[in-house]
Amino acid sequence: MMKKKIGIVSYVSIGAYDANTIDEDQILSKTLSDLGFDNEIMPWSDPKVDWAQYDALLIKSVWDYFDYYPEFLEWMDRMESLKIPVFNDLKTIRWNSSKTYLLEMEKKGFPVIAGVLLEKGSTFDPKAVMDGLAVKEFVIKPLVSGGAKNTFRLDLEKAIAQQDQIQGLLETEAFLAQPFVKEVAEVGEYSLLFFDGKFSHAVLKTPKKEDFRVQHYFGGTIQEIDPDVAMLESATSFVKNFASESLYARVDGVMRDGVFYLMELELIEPYLFLGLSEKAMPNYRDAIRSKLA
Repeated sequence: MMKKKIGIVSYVSIGAYDANTIDEDQILSKTLSDLGFDNEIMPWSDPKVDWAQYDALLIKSVWDYFDYYPEFLEWMDRMESLKIPVFNDLKTIRWNSSKTYLLEMEKKGFPVIAGVLLEKGSTFDPKAVMDGLAVKEFVIKPLVSGGAKNTFRLDLEKAIAQQDQIQGLLETEAFLAQPFVKEVAEVGEYSLLFFDGKFSHAVLKTPKKEDFRVQHYFGGTIQEIDPDVAMLESATSFVKNFASESLYARVDGVMRDGVFYLMELELIEPYLFLGLSEKAMPNYRDAIRSKLA
């Protein structure tokens, strides 16, 4: 019986999003080898890759998909036509690739830092945005984005000063305006990791002083934590309702007045903090074995 051949889907790294991290692509490759699977790491955007050769695809580090979003959507269409099992599945990834999912969750009554949609081509009116959010400070980010790309923290003075710049960006794509969450700057953002629907481990990402971006490549720090009951129950409810079939899910959020609010549900290419917890690798390995069995 021939070994299954697995494609690990990554990206062409230019160092933009992966500085100061352990290489989780290589960890995944070794794990698959240990489990008896042949495997290769391939950039999703490489036109020379014969994807039909693989028995399954594991999407891991497609960290530039939002820079080439139309091409990424076309790539997913091609993968669907090949009928190869993909984890996480492509329907989930499509849904998760636009931050409109946050607005959908909020409508369903989940505790989410959602915000308001700024349509492509619309006029950026800082005062109207602030009044709509009922805040004195807000964050805007592209509807399809990651890695804090084109993300701005604004009060009215800064928004007016950067109005032309933001208006120019709005001409090319839609944005989401969200309330600035002071807890991110003061405490940090929690990430709870789930494999195959089961909780694995959690970390607290703390931004560098005077910053609000918790990504490690902006100087943020990361430490493993044990989530309290309220946080774990809330995070679990997001996974149960929106990602129950996913191989991996990362639930990013903050605590406000004793309630865990979702900031992002990461189902496409989250960094999994595999090197920060002793529980991470056994849980990850078990989930991969289960999905590929």
